[in-house]
Amino acid sequence: MKDTQYERKVEQDAAKVKKNLSNIFNNTVDQVESKVEEIADDVKETYDKTTATVKKDVTHGLNQYNDKAQEFVEKMPGGLAEKAAKYPWVAISIGLGVGMLLGSLLKSSRR
Repeated sequence: MKDTQYERKVEQDAAKVKKNLSNIFNNTVDQVESKVEEIADDVKETYDKTTATVKKDVTHGLNQYNDKAQEFVEKMPGGLAEKAAKYPWVAISIGLGVGMLLGSLLKSSRR
């Protein structure tokens, strides 16, 4: 064979190698994209399940708290529950004042 035939053969082989590498690269990119999409879907599903579970647990906890608070208020003497319901801002203000007083007393005892 002549030099020109070798050159053509090398060019053809180089073109085949380039085409094969391009196909391999494209296939790899497609596989990576599909895995990323799969992982993203799994993350979204896990997030949705976790959010639903947390919401359910928080709702359950708040319901328990409200039930206990309601029981406590109903047991208060002197119609305190009705007065608190009639004047909610006064009850909130008194609660905040008592909380601040207890907080300052407890804070000074920890020092």
